[in-house]
Parts: sequence; C-alpha cells; structure tokens
Amino acid sequence: MTKQRSLFFKYFSICTAVILISFICLGAVLLLISSNFFNRQMEERLEHSVNNISMTLSSNMKNAPDDWRLGSQKAIDEYANNVGADIMIFDAGGKVVMSAAQYNIAETFKKNGLSVDILEQYGDAPTSVYTDLGGILDDKIMTVGEKFTGNGPKYYIVALPAAQRENGYTVAIMNIFAISCIIVLIISMVIIYFTSIKMTDPIKEMAEAAKKIGRGNFDIHLPEYSEREYNDLAAAFNEMAVSIKNYDIVRNSFIANVSHELRTPMTSIGGFVDGLLDETIPKEEQRHYLEIISSEVHRLTRLVRSMLNLAKIEAGELKPNFTRFSVLDPIVDTLMTFEKRLEEKNIEVLGLDTDKRYYLWADVDLIHQVIYNLLENAIKFVDVGGYIRFHFQEVGAYTIIYIKNSGEGLSQEELSLVFDRFYKTDKSRSMDVNGVGLGLNIVRSIIKLHGGKIQVRSIEKEYTEFIFSLPNKDIT
Repeated sequence: MTKQRSLFFKYFSICTAVILISFICLGAVLLLISSNFFNRQMEERLEHSVNNISMTLSSNMKNAPDDWRLGSQKAIDEYANNVGADIMIFDAGGKVVMSAAQYNIAETFKKNGLSVDILEQYGDAPTSVYTDLGGILDDKIMTVGEKFTGNGPKYYIVALPAAQRENGYTVAIMNIFAISCIIVLIISMVIIYFTSIKMTDPIKEMAEAAKKIGRGNFDIHLPEYSEREYNDLAAAFNEMAVSIKNYDIVRNSFIANVSHELRTPMTSIGGFVDGLLDETIPKEEQRHYLEIISSEVHRLTRLVRSMLNLAKIEAGELKPNFTRFSVLDPIVDTLMTFEKRLEEKNIEVLGLDTDKRYYLWADVDLIHQVIYNLLENAIKFVDVGGYIRFHFQEVGAYTIIYIKNSGEGLSQEELSLVFDRFYKTDKSRSMDVNGVGLGLNIVRSIIKLHGGKIQVRSIEKEYTEFIFSLPNKDIT
C-alpha cells in the first residue's frame, strides 16, 4: 500500500525545502563574494603597505647605513600589526634580514630562507603572486612583494595576510547571515503554515461535498473562491452536482416509467392467463383473450427492443453501416406496411411524385426505423380524411426531409417534450394503447448518430411537422 501524505504536508515541506536550498545557495554566493571582497581589500592594503615599507627602508638605508635596521624594524612591526599580515625582508640570496610575524611563519624562513626563483617573481613595484612559498604553506595564497634597493644591495619585501584575520572576517559574515536566515526561516515557515492551511481548506470543503453527493445529497453548492483555479473547479463541481441530480431524477423517472410500462401488460397477461387456467373465461371468448395476450407480449417485445437499441446507441456500440440510397426507398417500403391503416382513415399521401432524386448516405436499416416511427406517429394523429405530406430539400452535404400531417397538432408545452423517453401526450394515451413512448426518442438518437438534426413544429387544430437532416455523402 502506498504511503500517503496530505497535500498540506507536501506543500509545507516543498516550500520549506525550497527556502533552505535558496539559503544554502545564497550563503555559498555570499561566502564567495565576501571572500573575494576581503582578498581585494587585503591585496590593496598589502600593496599600499609594501610600497610604503620599501620607501621607508630605502630612505633609512641611505640616511643611516649603519643603523637602518633599528628604525626599520619598528616601522615593519607597525605595518604588520595594522594590516594584519606577516612581513619579511629577504636579501638577494633569499635569507631573512628582518620580519614582523603575525602567525610566526617567518621563523621557518629564518632557518631555511626562500628560493631565489620565488623572489624573482616580485617586481620593482608591489606585485601580487599566488604561491605556496616553495611548499611551506599547505595551499597557494595571495602574497604581495616588491624588489627594492637602498645603499646598493638588492632586497625583497614579502607580505602575507594573516589566516586568522580572513577566517575571522568570514566567520563574522557567516554568523550574521546564519542569524538572518534563522529569523527569515521562522517567519517564512509561519507564513507558509497558515497559507498552506488556507490553500487546502477549499479542497477539504470539496471533499466533504463529494462525500455528501456520494450519500445521495445532490443539493450541494460550493461558494465562489478568490483563487481562479479553485473557482473554476468549484464551478465545474457545481455543474457536476446539478448534472448528477438531473441524472438521478431522469433515472428515477426512467425506472418508474419502465416499471409502469412493464407492469401494465404483464398484469393483463397474468390476469388473462389465470382466467384461462381456472376456466373462468368461457371457451368461446378464449381466442379473444389469447389475442389480447399476444398483443401485450408483442408490446413487451417492442419495449425491450427499443430499450436495447437506445442502450446500444448511448453506449456507442451501434455503428451505422453507411451506404448510398434514395430517400424514397425506406419511405415507400414503410407506406406499404401501413397501407391498411392509411385506407381505414382515408389518408392522402402527398409530395412523393418529385422529379428530382434525393439521396442519403446512412444506414438504411436505421433510417427505415426512423421513417417507420415518424409515419406511425403521423398516422396515429392525422385526422380522418386528412393528409401526410413529404417534402425534400438538398442543402450542401445534407438532405432535409419534411413529414407533415394534418390533425389536432401539439401545444407549445408538448413540443418541448415529444422527444423525451416514455413521454406520451394525453391524446396519444387515448389513441394508442400499444405505444411505449420511446419511438421519437429513438428517432432523435439515430439521427444524431448520423450527424443530423431533428425538430418539430406544430399549430394546434392544423398540423404537425417533423423536419430532420441526414448526410447525402460521406462527410467524415
């Protein structure tokens, strides 16, 4: 099982880690900059001191050839103390003539001297050289030296910065930096802590809302948030809650309608079968009731078949087999199926004697079902002696089909509901007890599956007209 941590913990840890890494990087940069700054400052001071010492010693050698060391030692000591450096005077052979030591490195040279090759790197003016002084030091450091003469012989003055002074300077800088980092880190962690709590509160609120929805409470509405991302998420969440609520309403309605549609014929079938079995129905009437049972069974079959077709369409399992055919083919075939009913109501069929040929690029079987359902609906509501009129129009890649019937028509309220599942108008309930209220819903689903559209318009006491479009060529 994966170990889980809260978003608050992750956000708090990441922010703290970023701040610590930033402080470390900043400290390294500060250390480098301060070290370079110290070295530049020390180099300038050493160059200035070395130049002054060389002039002082040259003057003393000229003015007091026999006693120049006495006055010069005092000057060297003062400069060494003020600058914080070791200062040594070498003769031309590398022997120490005099020195002023801050950390006693000069004692090493008093015994062994310094290589002439190293001394020759220093020029007539103060010169900076990075050297380990012939292996005396562990690492190469900055030294400043100068070659000078006084009463004839050649001498060298070499100055080295005291290590403890540089270390003290660095330590002081880093101590200040460390104290500042600790203060800033504490303040930052407090700010991050409360900010993290504030940032995760909306997520906790949404999680609680999701749990309520899971328990069946769909009347959840999240407030607006100041953060755009949270606000967008809350808006999407609210839309989801509304959709789930509507879906739940539709689902409950669907179950209720299905239960009703199944219960009615099953009750009739059960009652008639029981009557036949216990012989309460006279033999001369048994055939009549068997016909009713057969009709109810066919009604159940149509209901189940319609529901399966809808389920396949909505699940994306029903794929149209596209072919090119004349729009009149499924219409003529369907009219022949309803020939008896058309004659019984003396219905006139108009608009099929068109000179122009109109074609469809669709699944012929599915379109046959569309035409069948629409004509069945039209025949159901057309008035006796009325008409069913067809009209066709080609617009670009689509063929528009109009099916209009005279009759009672539909009210404005009914127009918005005719494509809903299991919806039946009051007129429909009285005119056709065999309907299941899924025909027009299937029609819309099939047309939508082909990329077309359907609409209905009607005027009460005059007519009802369905208008739908289907592709007449491959548009994929």
